Amino acid sequence: MDVMTKVAEKARFRSEQVQLEAMLAELEARLAHIGEDLAEPLNADSSEQAVEMEDDASLQGQGALITREIASVKRALERIDNGTYAICVSCGNPINPKRLAVRPEAALCITCASKAG
Repeated sequence: MDVMTKVAEKARFRSEQVQLEAMLAELEARLAHIGEDLAEPLNADSSEQAVEMEDDASLQGQGALITREIASVKRALERIDNGTYAICVSCGNPINPKRLAVRPEAALCITCASKAG
C-alpha cells in the first residue's frame, strides 16, 4: 500500500471513528431515556397499568436491541484503535468501504455476513 493510500485510509477511518462516536453517544442517550421511562411507577388505575406494562415490555425489547448496538459500536471503535478495522473478523478479508460507509460498525464482509444470516 503506497503512502497516499495509507493517508487516505487513515482519514477515512478517522471520519468513521467520529461517526461511530456520535452513534455511541446517541445510543447511550436513547438507552438512558428508556431506563428513565422504565423507572417510572405504574399508574394506580388498573386499566392503565395493562397498557403501561405492554409499553414497558416494548421498551425492554428496544433497550436490549440498543444494548447490542452499543456493544457493536464499541467493538468497532476498538478495532480502529488496534488497527483491525475494515478487516472481516471471520475471514480476514477487507470489508468493502461502501459497506463501512453505510454500517461503520460492521465486523463482517458481505460474504461472511450473508453466510451468518
